[in-house]
Amino acid sequence: MKKKLLWILLIALWVACSTVPLTGRQQINLIPTSTMLNMSFQQYDQFLQQHNLSNDASQSRMVKRVGENIAQAVETYMRQNNMSSEIDNYAWEFNLIESDQVNAFCMPGGKVVVYEGILPIAKDETGLAVIVGHEIAHAIAEHGNERMSQMLVTQLGGMALSKALEEKTELTQQLWMSAYGIGTQLGVLLPYSRLHESEADKLGLIFMAMAGYDPRAAADFWQRMSDEKGGASPPEFLSTHPSDQTRIQKIKQALPEALKYYQSNN
Repeated sequence: MKKKLLWILLIALWVACSTVPLTGRQQINLIPTSTMLNMSFQQYDQFLQQHNLSNDASQSRMVKRVGENIAQAVETYMRQNNMSSEIDNYAWEFNLIESDQVNAFCMPGGKVVVYEGILPIAKDETGLAVIVGHEIAHAIAEHGNERMSQMLVTQLGGMALSKALEEKTELTQQLWMSAYGIGTQLGVLLPYSRLHESEADKLGLIFMAMAGYDPRAAADFWQRMSDEKGGASPPEFLSTHPSDQTRIQKIKQALPEALKYYQSNN
């Protein structure tokens, strides 16, 4: 019986394999896209109900402008790579939140939040494009689904996924909230792995470049974030997005490819 369950689980994992855009890495995503999007839209609406939108009209427009530009670039990229179906049900939304937190995030389906506290470090629209491109890249690469899938395998073992989603709705909701850090501090993501961060960095560079923003600004932005980290209490954005010289070096190594996209769109 145990052997049979193991084979069922292995087959399910094989069927659930998907490929991360650009990097080509194989990943396990067990959660149906429709389920991820439904939970995302609900949690995003709840987040907006519990937080104040920024009163700064100019900065709010900038966030929406940058977000929409990068969203168009993502749609172009996905169309050019025959993956448009993967974002068919995206409902892009970009909001600036009134808060001193140095943070930003993107939920599945293109639900983006930027906190006012990160704008001084962004400095300008291009710096903001680094942030938004990076966060959207996490969603496009389905890092949250991958992380939640790993939790499901651990928590549910051989139980069929469909049965788990149907009978253990409270557990799956808790796992989703854990995967995205939704709870006492809504919108603060749990740390991604270095692999996820590297993928988001690379994809983010491509997206911002295709949107017309100079990807060379990324290294300077992450250096400013590293400097901001300073003492014992780093900003939320850095606590979940490790920034170090190795990372900045990898970004510089990825620039030649990103610059090709930038130059072809300018």
